[in-house]
Amino acid sequence: MTFSELRQAVRANPQSVSIPAAWAQGRASFGGLMAALVYEAMRGEVPAGRPARSLAITFVGPAEPDVPVSFQVEVLRSGKAVSQVLGRALQNGQVVTLVQGSFGAARESSINVAPLPAPAIKVAEDCQELPYLPNVTPEFTRFLAMRWGIGGMPFTNNPSREMGGWVRLRDESEAQSVNEAHLLALVDAWPPAVLSHLRTPAPGSSLTWTIEFIQPLAELSTLDWCHYHAQIEHARDGYGHIAAALWTAQGELLAISRQTVTVFG
Repeated sequence: MTFSELRQAVRANPQSVSIPAAWAQGRASFGGLMAALVYEAMRGEVPAGRPARSLAITFVGPAEPDVPVSFQVEVLRSGKAVSQVLGRALQNGQVVTLVQGSFGAARESSINVAPLPAPAIKVAEDCQELPYLPNVTPEFTRFLAMRWGIGGMPFTNNPSREMGGWVRLRDESEAQSVNEAHLLALVDAWPPAVLSHLRTPAPGSSLTWTIEFIQPLAELSTLDWCHYHAQIEHARDGYGHIAAALWTAQGELLAISRQTVTVFG
């Protein structure tokens, strides 16, 4: 199933959706996909005109591939402009992914501060491709095209604090408008930046993740490349703290991300 097909499955029957093994990340389903599917369920409970402003995501446990997952949504409060929503993905009666979201309509304001510019990077065609390699790269990477442009690849003993490049979906036969669900997958497609510091392969995964969307979203399609850049702010005792952002190829800011990751090496 493609990314679009899985989103449609959640909208059609949120009580039972099985994530195919092709979307696996080790023993778990790809975290970016899980967050996107919970978001998809949440979006359906929010009034039109209130785009997602911020999501706080906790990966409570691994969501096993090919085992039904149910998606539950609770509207905590719906005020004049902002809706606070809680989404859960459950498997075998246990919460595996938890998302608290803030959806808010635009307000009149005299404050207008432009975002910081995107870091300089070579165009996607001049960056090294990260191919899908069976039994080497995570299974879900078959659905995402990535080009490395900044920092080192995982397990290369590269001490850089930065990691980044270009990313887009590659499972779609036709161009579609990109929304927040797509951005969740694109941002989380990248491995934790701390993995480049290791000499040999070791597991690493997201523990908590906060992502903020710049509204209104810039117009782009699933065929457009997006520029990702991450910076390690601190890492010790098996945990890393990483700040990141995603831009369009034209330098328009799309999302701001912060993750706490666990590293077993």
